Amino acid sequence: MATPGFFQRQAHARRNTSLLVVLFLTAVVLITLAVCLVGYLVTRSESSPLPFHHWLLSSHGMTTAAAVVILIGIGSLVRWLDLAGGGSRVANMVGARLIEPDTRDPDERKLRNIVEEMAIASGVSVPELYVMDGETSINAFVAGYTPGEAVMVVTKGALAQLNRDELQGVVGHEFSHILNGDMRLNVRLIAILAGILMIGQIGQFLLRAGFYSSATRSRNRDGRAQAAMGILGLALMIIGYVGVFFGRLIQAAVSRQREMLADASSVQFTRNPEGIGGALFKIGMTSGYLDTTSHASDMNHMCFGESARMKFSSLLASHPPVNERINAIQPGLLARLRSRLRDTEPSARLQTKAQSPAGVRISDLANQVVGTPGARLSPLRSSFTESAPQPAAKLSTRVGTVTPQSEAFAADLLQQLPATFRNLLYTRAGAIQLCYGLLTYHLPASERAQCLTLIPKHGLLGGQPDILAKLFPTLSTLGEAARFPILELAMPALRKLDAGERHTLLINVRKLVAADKRLSLFELALNTFLNRHLSPKAEQAVPVRHRSYRSVKAEIECVVGLFARAGTDYEQGAAKLYQEAMAGFFSGPDQRPATSVSIKELKAALESLSQLSPLLKPGIIDACGHCILHDGKVDVREYELMRLVADQLDCPMPPL
Repeated sequence: MATPGFFQRQAHARRNTSLLVVLFLTAVVLITLAVCLVGYLVTRSESSPLPFHHWLLSSHGMTTAAAVVILIGIGSLVRWLDLAGGGSRVANMVGARLIEPDTRDPDERKLRNIVEEMAIASGVSVPELYVMDGETSINAFVAGYTPGEAVMVVTKGALAQLNRDELQGVVGHEFSHILNGDMRLNVRLIAILAGILMIGQIGQFLLRAGFYSSATRSRNRDGRAQAAMGILGLALMIIGYVGVFFGRLIQAAVSRQREMLADASSVQFTRNPEGIGGALFKIGMTSGYLDTTSHASDMNHMCFGESARMKFSSLLASHPPVNERINAIQPGLLARLRSRLRDTEPSARLQTKAQSPAGVRISDLANQVVGTPGARLSPLRSSFTESAPQPAAKLSTRVGTVTPQSEAFAADLLQQLPATFRNLLYTRAGAIQLCYGLLTYHLPASERAQCLTLIPKHGLLGGQPDILAKLFPTLSTLGEAARFPILELAMPALRKLDAGERHTLLINVRKLVAADKRLSLFELALNTFLNRHLSPKAEQAVPVRHRSYRSVKAEIECVVGLFARAGTDYEQGAAKLYQEAMAGFFSGPDQRPATSVSIKELKAALESLSQLSPLLKPGIIDACGHCILHDGKVDVREYELMRLVADQLDCPMPPL
């Protein structure tokens, strides 16, 4: 089966993670040998004059090597566990402030509008937004382990200095990192660098302790011991920072090409090269350095622009030069941007180093960004116009893309939302009532009231008729097409619930689902979606456990069987669709799909399928797509089911 660009990039990100582990182990070995050499020189006069390679295998050498490896391992492990909390932990680490969904600040609202449009158009949940209030420079980054739990952090300078088009270009760049699987790699790189830095930090401590103490003592034996400690500390600090130097080289090598690809994605997403080009030009005129956090160098590879001042910047920079990036976006763009400022800026500021057009161009990267050139997406309210699905129209080719159609759908939907309705989605109470409203808005008033009696009274989690009364008219007007996009807008508020509140909400949702003793496709999709994103493990990375379809045969049969029944009303038609879809995985006697699937069975099946290798996931998407595309169209219920499976597999599915 075909492996579209999105899945290839996901697999490449995982391979880069493995490469980082290899490079990290190499750095650990080199640092350990360097420390052992220092230990050998220090203890040489106190032990037998063994050659270094013999000393290394002695008890002294083995103890020294083990101590170094343990220290580096502890440094990386502590930071790794510290960042297990996901993107929000990274945001808190740099002192960023959470932007409340109902913020009244005009710049913050502008950012939220742009992010919401991009999230709906790309099919991911709206990221939590943070701002670094003390930073006047222009920069941004995203962090997290999965697209559905990402956070986006921007500096105050970016909000204040960038216009809407430029900010949209930056957001498009960061969404590329969300969709391409870069975030997980970036967070793990922080932990790896922390371990390598551990030796240098210990050396710095010994250096300060030794020379400060020796300066305050008389020249006696204790003073000489303190001086020796200081010299040892100096040696360890040098070794540690040599390790950091090579760590930065790894950081730069992994990051540079991904930044060019993210620039290309931003142009594809926004269709406006001057947006991201203008943002880069303003960074070149000012800077993107983060001055209020001690983690600026650790975050360098994650940010939109360079976040830390680096010596040997041409070698250690995590990003290509700004001029090179602008030239790669569009030839001649740099000259146009300079000419616009020529009348208002001193010429000295405009005489930045001109670069010839880069060897990598946006046009060269376009096919990597969108997967299949020319692939089209239609807004959710429309149907496919093809008489039959063609290979280029496989749904897996549409994962992780943003098109003019999906972006227009997102902008149109947001414009149709009344201000009161939209503001309610930004509050915890309103987001909770939305979950209840999505399950009851289509019922007669008497049945609605009866269903709400199933929910225990509670100040926050109980049914609130006054809020529901403000939600029902819009839900009825927009209809089924808007249900999942509206739910995505409410996810930042739902994530603010504590563990107990989330658990109670999920129980209440299950009660409403079971009220009519029937399970609709939307009820199944909504319940599974909320369980995934509000569970205690929502922000944790999903490991790869299955590299073959055979190990998840029963789970594939469960999911494909559900889609086969959803794709047609006829039992014979469902059996035919099921056999056709399953033929892409296994050969064997004809089978029929199971007559029913419970929420528990579907949840277990999707959890197992989410642990497939990225290059196997498009097969699942295409098999499900075959079942719902067989008649040349996708109705709303089929899309919602497709969106559910894609979401569980960490495959962002845009509106269809």
